[in-house]
Amino acid sequence: MKSTRTVEEKSEVRNGVFRFLFVGIAAIIQIGWVAFLLSYVVEKYPIAVVVMDFFALAVVIAIYSRHVNSAMKMPWIMLILSFPLLGLVFYLEVGMSGAHKAMERRFSRCKEVIEPLFPDRHEVVDKLCEQNLTVGNQFRYLQNIAGFPAYDNSDVEFFAEASDAFERQKEELRKAEHFIFMEYFAIEDAEAFAGVHEILKERAAAGVEVRLFYDDVGSISFINTDFVDRMEADGIHCRVFNQLFLLFNMFMNHRDHRKMTIIDGKVAFTGGYNLANEYFNITHPFGQWKDTGVMIHGDAVQSFTIMFLEMWNAIRSERLDEASFQNYFPKVEYESKEKGYFLPYWDSPMDEERIGENVYMNVLNGAERYAYFTTPYLIITDELSQAFALAAKRGVDVRIITPGIPDKKLIFLMTRSFYGQLAEAGVRIFEYSPGFIHAKQSVSDDRVATCGTINMDYRSLYHHFEMGTLMHGFKAIDDMKQDFDNLFEQCEEITEKYRNISTVRRIVQLILRLISPLA
Repeated sequence: MKSTRTVEEKSEVRNGVFRFLFVGIAAIIQIGWVAFLLSYVVEKYPIAVVVMDFFALAVVIAIYSRHVNSAMKMPWIMLILSFPLLGLVFYLEVGMSGAHKAMERRFSRCKEVIEPLFPDRHEVVDKLCEQNLTVGNQFRYLQNIAGFPAYDNSDVEFFAEASDAFERQKEELRKAEHFIFMEYFAIEDAEAFAGVHEILKERAAAGVEVRLFYDDVGSISFINTDFVDRMEADGIHCRVFNQLFLLFNMFMNHRDHRKMTIIDGKVAFTGGYNLANEYFNITHPFGQWKDTGVMIHGDAVQSFTIMFLEMWNAIRSERLDEASFQNYFPKVEYESKEKGYFLPYWDSPMDEERIGENVYMNVLNGAERYAYFTTPYLIITDELSQAFALAAKRGVDVRIITPGIPDKKLIFLMTRSFYGQLAEAGVRIFEYSPGFIHAKQSVSDDRVATCGTINMDYRSLYHHFEMGTLMHGFKAIDDMKQDFDNLFEQCEEITEKYRNISTVRRIVQLILRLISPLA
């Protein structure tokens, strides 16, 4: 029986990879076909050249006028001006960040119904500002601009290893009495998820409402198309975010990269790990895998519930009733053990407010003694690079940890292309020697920390749906600082290697940095 299942799993992976490649080839064919038709029209009707050039200029002006940093604009502008026909087709199919109108309407409708469920907690940020204005203003940004409330009646526990977080997560799942919400970028139908699946199946049979939500691209090489049917047969309501179709559209570039679990509205988990074997070192495709996570108890779980419900409902065209959501916000009197401040937030490509990037820059701008970061990819904008450099130049101990063993070699080369400028400004660069570090976290001055799903690359910061947590006043921050101290001992510091590089290497790195927003 075991060997039969192994064959089935391998077949599912092959089917998923085949579907991904098939859709990718279909998209390339569509782009090529449109380019061919346009080239035919241009060749047969000379006036079409003038029309296309005018259209290309209009698109370039539109790109230039967008409220995004220049690093995102310049590659597209250069491509379109150099190769108008191919550049236009490629940009219209892939580069446009605006979502499909139908999807925009769904998110807008969900936002109108669900986001009013956020509690009004302006007094919490006001109280924090009285204690520490620098930290308080970081929370105030998320409150005023994004509408996310801060909480002062919650507890948070940090897990330095994803496997520890995962085991605790399964313990809490077994206690579920009312509902379980799970949202992940990648789910692998293998050993790690099998344990969760059994718990979800058992809880669903006991009358617990179970919802499972995953991204199609993130999971496509891990599961087959019958996965949803099998989950539904076990009483687990399952939805797929932004499924790949043969008809390519610009919204396909936006993926749900978030990871979270909510149980009964009382406890939540988030962090960098997905529900796949490699995240828990069951398999080792890139050496030792390093990931982290946090568990939250108390009032702040409300925000996780709202974030999940908004995404779950936005992917379907359904009539929403605010009253139907009330059961997911239990009136539980919770008294926190620590008196810290916690704020969950999420970032969306549906607007031009780059919340994830701005939080990282706020951490850097507010740092006085040190600011430490981990990220699997370091492909950043000029603005974020400047924030790193300025912090280091004013004497802050700024350190970044990236992988020692890459999962994507081209992206790794792009990551390294950013080292030189940062190292010359005084930022210390470390590579995690045992393998691949996937954690997305930061800690500064023992007083503020972030932990979530947001990589320091263009896809996370500009194209994906992401989430994070900002915290102050918890022991978890000390635990995170200790995790960094342990990590530095396992890393190779490569700062000096990139302070003075050759002219040829510098040119290659500049080219990689130029094309990195297109990756």
